[in-house]
Amino acid sequence: MRFPSYAFDERTGVATFDYLLDGPAPLTFTETITFPVADRPVPETFHRVLDLLHVVAGVSYYKVGAPARVVAPTAVPPAAADFFTAIYTHGMAEYAYRNQLPHVLEQTVEVPGVSADADPVDNSQARPLSAVGGGKDSIVTLEILRAAGLDPVPFSVNPNPVIKAVDAASGLDALAARRQLDPRLFELNKAGARNGHIPVTAINSLIAIATAAWHGLGPVVMSNERSASDPNLIWNGHEINHQWSKGVAAEGLLRAAVAAHSGLTEPYFSLLRSLSELHIAQLFARHDAYDDVVTSCNKAFKLHDPTARWCGDCPKCRFVYLAMAPAMPRERLNHIFGHDLFGDVAQVPGFLELLGIDAHKPFECVGEVAESLVALSMLTDDAPVLVALRAAVPPSAWAEASREAVLTPGGETFVPDAYAKILDAALA
Repeated sequence: MRFPSYAFDERTGVATFDYLLDGPAPLTFTETITFPVADRPVPETFHRVLDLLHVVAGVSYYKVGAPARVVAPTAVPPAAADFFTAIYTHGMAEYAYRNQLPHVLEQTVEVPGVSADADPVDNSQARPLSAVGGGKDSIVTLEILRAAGLDPVPFSVNPNPVIKAVDAASGLDALAARRQLDPRLFELNKAGARNGHIPVTAINSLIAIATAAWHGLGPVVMSNERSASDPNLIWNGHEINHQWSKGVAAEGLLRAAVAAHSGLTEPYFSLLRSLSELHIAQLFARHDAYDDVVTSCNKAFKLHDPTARWCGDCPKCRFVYLAMAPAMPRERLNHIFGHDLFGDVAQVPGFLELLGIDAHKPFECVGEVAESLVALSMLTDDAPVLVALRAAVPPSAWAEASREAVLTPGGETFVPDAYAKILDAALA
């Protein structure tokens, strides 16, 4: 795989990225990303972030053929080279597992040379850009930043009606970018080309960082939680994690790559990294202004119906419902979801997966097994699903479910000291 060139038009905000799967029958692709135009000159840091984005966004086309070699287009600092390799191995691990392609996990992205680190550019004091996905986590981050007087700017890539509704409910002026894949990719998929999960959070994160750089904003603040670093399973000696690009290891690699190649001193971090999903759900319960717009259901995003926010029958719906249940009255919970998941016994097998019984954790953005067990232990009513789940959990599993461990912040984070104090105040 090669990366022939990219171009950027500052009048329109349109960047085009070219890709080549080289070989006897070469395939070429062009991706288009449209950035919100800023009323200021384009800084060099923006172009430096595009250098990284060009390579990282290429995973969408790499998966068509999974070539044995990936050759980056330009010299970069060692931290950026490490990031590239991690994206095409750890970030593509679920794809490799599902397609049975172990060589993907062993490759190294080749770079044509090593460059020196860029001169530092201090962006730490400017207004934060807060990534919004429409779910409870990004809402919590947005409200924490707002309460601290930081005047955050909501941001999204390809905002759907759900995200637009969340932005409207926040009352804040939002920025958005558009990412358009090469239509040929969909034609190849229909014809039977390989397909699978990609580290899309890494792509959207770099789009956000570039947007912040052009608009003179500060760090990109994400809302990725502690459990995102928890793998789904081990295959061929490698961790397979559906959420790898949301995990702490990916965050550290991305931060280091952007800092080294662009010079931005504080490009990116996740404010909620030390928290469990269950803890974040308790924080969300404080903000009922979003009850009619919030959703984390990926299936609902694909329905193209702004009134359909939760499908009510997927791992994400079940986990978020379970996580929110201890923090709010059941009437409010069912109003948010439009479904009574604890009243539908057909949901029991799906909840058992979340509890780690008879299956590995689903390939979805859901929390750790311990979080689901603790949430279940905090519920005392006799809804049909809860009765069935309590009967199915073995005593040994209950012993491993520590409420204190799940609800106590911890683990590695990259949150700057000033923002860590803001989070501490919100938790207090």
